[in-house]
Amino acid sequence: MKAFLVLLVLSSSAFAQNADIKVDVDLVNVLCSVRGKNGGLLGNLEKKDFQIFEDGKEQEIKYFTRETDLPLTLGLLVDTSKSQERLMDIERRAAYEFFAKVLRSKDLAFLIQFGAEAELLQDKTSSPKLLQEGLNQLRLSVPLGGLHPGPVPTQQNMAGTILFDAVYLAANDALKGEVGRKAMVLITDGVDTGSKTSKEKAIEAAQKADSIIYSIDYEDASAYGGGFGRITIGGGGGEGDLRRMSTETGGHVFKVDRKNSLDDIFRQLQEEMRSQYSIGYTPTNPKKDGSFRKLEIRTSNKEYKVQARKGYYAIESVN
Repeated sequence: MKAFLVLLVLSSSAFAQNADIKVDVDLVNVLCSVRGKNGGLLGNLEKKDFQIFEDGKEQEIKYFTRETDLPLTLGLLVDTSKSQERLMDIERRAAYEFFAKVLRSKDLAFLIQFGAEAELLQDKTSSPKLLQEGLNQLRLSVPLGGLHPGPVPTQQNMAGTILFDAVYLAANDALKGEVGRKAMVLITDGVDTGSKTSKEKAIEAAQKADSIIYSIDYEDASAYGGGFGRITIGGGGGEGDLRRMSTETGGHVFKVDRKNSLDDIFRQLQEEMRSQYSIGYTPTNPKKDGSFRKLEIRTSNKEYKVQARKGYYAIESVN
């Protein structure tokens, strides 16, 4: 099975400085965005406005940039299971417009579809033409058997939407060795059926790859019968799973609804990616023991809300 992922990360061990690349293997780089009281993005803050803590201990900020010019590797993961069948034409058009507006000459993007299986439709490229050709290949991916499979697979073939598998494999195979900014965008209703990887393991893989996940919750309510959409209990499944994956990795969940079209959400995502701060520090704890280190970023204004990954794994750099 060709399984990959679409993961969005924003962390790096290399910084661009005075046109030269300075590499510090011990550097922890965290990308974050900040919202004000009204929820609007704030892009004019300065280094003095921030504090960063690792496991509760304040760290010295060594590097600080706004709208970082680091190269971006952007993965788009599109759910092509049965429940998304009627949305694919809209996704093709909106995704192409997003690629055209976000990508610069030094950036790369790749495209993956997932349903019963995951498939890389376009490897990393800066070519709008190749990305369009990849989007044109989006097609239904359903379990074998049955002329009219529903959104939930049968017991004979439980692999209906392998979301967690795709995240795990993409984190390890597509983004782990990349430098610069890394970002993954998931377009899905968030319902996983048949993954062999747990949600927790998928999140851990993304964190170890220093990857941020942005999720677009896009569902066709009629696919689940009765026009009422899917049912989730206690915030689990669907939007709840997407929120957990995005929050833990420093991303955000966008929801397509009557007030926000997919085009609107891609515009919001573009604005968020261009309103980020890159904060770098050398940890006071130098051990590379594989442990998880909790991160917290604070601003001088306590009413501001910071969006950043919750932590990282202190492992040796693979770059």
